[in-house]
Amino acid sequence: MSTLERSTEYYGLTDLFDQLYESSLNGETFRELYQFIVLKQNILLAYRNIKRNSGSKTPGVDGITISDIERLNENDFVEIIRANLSNYRPGPVRRVYIPKKNGKKRPLGIPNLYDRIIQQTIKQVIEPIVEAKFFKHSYGFRPLRSVEQAMGRMHSVINNVQLHYVVDVDIKGFFDNVNHNLLRHQIWNMGIRDTKLIAIISKILRAEIVGEGTPVKGTPQGGVLSPLLANIVLNDLDQWIASQWENFPSKHRYSRGKLHRALKVTTLKEGYLVRYADDCAP
Repeated sequence: MSTLERSTEYYGLTDLFDQLYESSLNGETFRELYQFIVLKQNILLAYRNIKRNSGSKTPGVDGITISDIERLNENDFVEIIRANLSNYRPGPVRRVYIPKKNGKKRPLGIPNLYDRIIQQTIKQVIEPIVEAKFFKHSYGFRPLRSVEQAMGRMHSVINNVQLHYVVDVDIKGFFDNVNHNLLRHQIWNMGIRDTKLIAIISKILRAEIVGEGTPVKGTPQGGVLSPLLANIVLNDLDQWIASQWENFPSKHRYSRGKLHRALKVTTLKEGYLVRYADDCAP
């Protein structure tokens, strides 16, 4: 059992998250998720998950670190998070640049620690819902998935389907160019219909970046929610590419052997998608 699974079980949230996943899998929509976000157990789980992250010692613009929060009484801390969420206004995001192997620099946004915890409370609740909808061969920033699994899938396709070419695709500047309106629409289409929650996510997306102002697009790398939001954006692309071959809809029911022969004579172009965040191999 992973550390995250143990933490979720410790706070008694396993059944809730499982129920959200199953309901989403069955096509249900969710209009009252805020009540789960402000649960004491969910807030404490978010704190625990942020604390065990090495980045918890890195302060945001306000200078607050995990050591400062550790001094608070548990109930006082929970009420601070609830009060912030009730009329949420995220603090400004500190921008830093991390060197890349190619000599360029990757921009990272560092929110204040309280804002990171709030993002984590949201992530924990909406992740089971969108996980039920995600493409099965998307591997980046998803629970119980890894680079090794993505590589294993590629080896499986190469060996079993006899496709011996790979197209390596990287979406240039993806995180900094996400369309906010499109993202909100995609969140809604995922079944998340809680307007208060969507309004909070919109505020997170538009949090001021120090020295750059208020962004009109993008979901900065470094934010707790950003990888999950990125997967929501790219899920439509995943599903469309898969529908062109791997999951191509048919009016007929084929046995495995007949399906293989039928695909060999079709005009469709054979291809399989493996994606890890904004890198993919179709």
